[in-house]
Amino acid sequence: MLPLDSFDKFLFSASRALCSPLAVFIQIQGCFICLVLALGWALAAYVRGREIRRMKDSMRCGNSFAFLTKDINDLEHSNQVNLPPVSVVMPLKGFGEHNLHNWRSQITSLYGGPLEFLFVVESTADPAYHAVKRLLADFKDVDAKVIVAGLSTTCSQKIHNQLVGVEKMHKDTKYVLFLDDDVRLHPGSIGALTTEMEKNPEIFIQTGYPLDLPSGTLGSYCIYEYHMPCSMGFATGGKTFFLWGGCMMMHADDFRTDRHGVVSALRDGGYSDDMTLAAIAEEHKRLITSPPVAVFPHPLASDLTFPRYWNYLRKQTFVLESYTTKVNWIMNRALFTTHCYLSWGFVTPYVMAGIHVAAALRFYFKGYSPDDTVLKCNGLLLAGCLAICTLIELLSMWNLTRIEVHLCNMLSPEAPQLSLASYNWCLVFIAMLVDNFLYPLSAMRSHFSQSINWSGIRYHLKDGKIYKIDRHKHLVPKITDLAGKDLLGKNGSTPKVAIISSLSRTLAQWRQPKKYDV
Repeated sequence: MLPLDSFDKFLFSASRALCSPLAVFIQIQGCFICLVLALGWALAAYVRGREIRRMKDSMRCGNSFAFLTKDINDLEHSNQVNLPPVSVVMPLKGFGEHNLHNWRSQITSLYGGPLEFLFVVESTADPAYHAVKRLLADFKDVDAKVIVAGLSTTCSQKIHNQLVGVEKMHKDTKYVLFLDDDVRLHPGSIGALTTEMEKNPEIFIQTGYPLDLPSGTLGSYCIYEYHMPCSMGFATGGKTFFLWGGCMMMHADDFRTDRHGVVSALRDGGYSDDMTLAAIAEEHKRLITSPPVAVFPHPLASDLTFPRYWNYLRKQTFVLESYTTKVNWIMNRALFTTHCYLSWGFVTPYVMAGIHVAAALRFYFKGYSPDDTVLKCNGLLLAGCLAICTLIELLSMWNLTRIEVHLCNMLSPEAPQLSLASYNWCLVFIAMLVDNFLYPLSAMRSHFSQSINWSGIRYHLKDGKIYKIDRHKHLVPKITDLAGKDLLGKNGSTPKVAIISSLSRTLAQWRQPKKYDV
C-alpha cells in the first residue's frame, strides 16, 4: 500500500500546486482560447449561413442557377461574352485516389468567359503526366494542355511549375488562378472569384479555404483541426488574414510586369508561394480577400497515417523559416512565437484538469472524509469550466462544419452530396490536443534543421531563401502526405481505361467552357 499512498500524496500535492495564481491563470487562459476560437467559428458560420439564405431566397424568386450567380440576368449571352479571360494553372506531382474527381471539377467549370487550363508537371516520368493526358483526350472541347516544366534550380518545384505555367498562359489572360490538384471546385467557383476581382480592382489576391473530409484516421482529423482556424478569415466579411496556397486568383499583369517583385521573389529562392505572396501583400498594403462561397471540399487519403500527418505538419511549420525581407522575418518570428505559445497554452490546461480530476477520483475512492485537508482546492471547478468551454468550442466547430457541408452541397448540386455523419467528434477533440501539442515541436525542429524533404526533394534554406536542392532516389517517398498520391508510378503507368470512360460519361451532361478565340 505504501507505493499507492505515495502516489496519492504526490497527486494531491500536484493538484494543490496547480491552484497557485500562475496555474489558475494558465487554466483560465486555456478557457479563453477555447472561447475565442468558438467565437471566430461562430462568426464564420454566420457569414456562410447568410450566403446559404441568399441562395435560397434567390431560388424562391425563380433563379434556379443561384449556385452560379446571384443575378440570373448575368447568364445572358450579352453578359457572358464580356467576361474576362482566365487561365488556370495547376502544378502537379504524382497521382492519387482523388485526383480524377478533382481534375474533373476543375475542367468542367461553368464559367462563361474564355478559359484555359494549364497542367504543369516536372517531367513526363511523373504519373500525373500520363493520367492527365488520358483524361484530356476524352475532352477535346476543353482548352487544356499539359506542360513539362523541367527541374527547378532556384526555388521550390511547385513555384517553378507555377511560373512556367504563367509564362505559357494566353497573351490576353486577365486573371490567373493557381490551383492545387487536391482542390475540388464547384461549377461556379471560377465565376465567383472573377466577379469579385472585377468589382474591386484593388484586390491583389483572391483565395479560398478547404473543407477537409477526414478519412477516419487520427492523422486525417489532425489535418482537419489544423486547417480549421483558417476558416475564420470569412468572418471579416471578405477581407481575410489567411492565404491558402491551394487556391489563389491574381492579376495576370502582376506577373507579366513583375509588379512588386512578385516573379523575382518567387523565383529567387522562394519556398512557399502563399507565404511569399502574403509577405508582398503586407509590405505593399495590398488587399487579400475571399468570398463566402470560396470553400472547397478537400478529401483526405483513406490511408493517411500519423507519420504522414507529421510530415505534412513539418512542411507547414517550415514555411515560417522562409522570408523575403527583414520585416517579413520579424513577422514570421512573431507568428512562430505566438503560435507556439497559444498551442501549448491550449494543451496545458487539459493536463492540469486531468490531474485535478484524477486527484478528486482518488480522494473519493480512498474514502477520505470531507474534513481531511489533503485536497482543499478549487481544481474541480477549474476543470469543469474548461469542460464547458471545450463543449462550446466543439459545438461551434460542428456548426461551422455543418454549414460548410450544406453550402458545398448547394454549390455543387450535380455532385454526390457530402454528409456530416462521417465526422467523429471524439477524434476531433483528440486531434485538437495532439495537433497543438506537436506544432511547437515541429516548429522548433524546422527552425534548427533549416531543411525539409518535400515530395522527394530536399530543400535547404539560408537567410530565408532556398540555396541548395538535393534530388536523390532514396529521398522520394512512395506516396505524398495528404492525398496518398503515387510519386513514382510503374514505368509510366496510367489510370485504367474503364475509370476514364466512366468519367467521360459522367461529364457529358455538362456544358464545356469556351476556348480562347484565335
